[in-house]
Amino acid sequence: MIGEMAKIWRARTWMKKNVPFLYSWHAYVGYELELFESFKKPASIQQVALAKNVEMDLLEQWVEVGITLKHLKRASKNRIKLKNGWKLPSSKKEAFSSGVLLKEMMELHIPALLSYPSLLRNQTKQHFNSDLHGSTVAKTSILLERFAFPKLQKVMKKFRVNSVLDLGCGEGGYIRRLADRYPKKRMVGIEIHEGVAREAREALKAYDNIDILNRDLHEYEPDQAFDLIMANNLFHYIDPSRRLQFFEKASEWLDKKGQFFVLTPMQKSKHGKQFSSAFNSFFMTFRNLYPIPSQKEMETLAKKTGFKVISIDPIVKEGGWYALCFKKK
Repeated sequence: MIGEMAKIWRARTWMKKNVPFLYSWHAYVGYELELFESFKKPASIQQVALAKNVEMDLLEQWVEVGITLKHLKRASKNRIKLKNGWKLPSSKKEAFSSGVLLKEMMELHIPALLSYPSLLRNQTKQHFNSDLHGSTVAKTSILLERFAFPKLQKVMKKFRVNSVLDLGCGEGGYIRRLADRYPKKRMVGIEIHEGVAREAREALKAYDNIDILNRDLHEYEPDQAFDLIMANNLFHYIDPSRRLQFFEKASEWLDKKGQFFVLTPMQKSKHGKQFSSAFNSFFMTFRNLYPIPSQKEMETLAKKTGFKVISIDPIVKEGGWYALCFKKK
């Protein structure tokens, strides 16, 4: 009898632990199909289903879940209205929507983590398709830049930076924000993904002081030194055996007393250990992605390549993301 009760208790415990996932799932569906926008004003399920051309029974069930989670509420005449909209992801049309994090989590992280049983059994790993997911990852980086940019701007001012090299620039969010504030400073962005580089060039074509190059950073050789080099959300693309070489390259490409600014999640860090551990587990399912660095590893690499650690600051404590600044001695 005690054994049966224990089994029931465990089952109920796991059901309760899964409730938070429903909030993420519901918000992701609403963001991806822009359903929250459809219910900003009271509307019937049938009206929204016809307008969006979606399956009405599934939409009705999504609405029912939303009501129980208090994302939605019933209005008059069988109509539904958005509730607590400030908590939910903003529209895709708006810049810096938290929905991009949900999209990456639902379409990349969770499927990868669910593949663990088959990967363990088959003693294999999968391949990360940058053509398929490169744009999603780039948009997540754009959201994170809002947290990191104040740190970056302090470095620009403190060390009177006049030239910037952004390695793995994505869609060019960081250098665009820098160029808006410093239109006379030289900015160069390197992006290996051709489609993302093309989008960055198109988005930044009005800036005379920005150049976007479609290059592999391991093969890139600049024609002159820079005052500041940035490597944001990049270290999980670099094999740990090549990270020392990467630091050496950064040192070579920097002018005397130049700055090396890094944004990365870190494993075994003071903050966000649960998330960074899961994040690392996601990376490890791919043969062409690598473990995120630890603080000890970053400090060791800096010491070996003649960098002095200026600062190591958490920017998203829940996720274990840190901004690190190194100065060339």
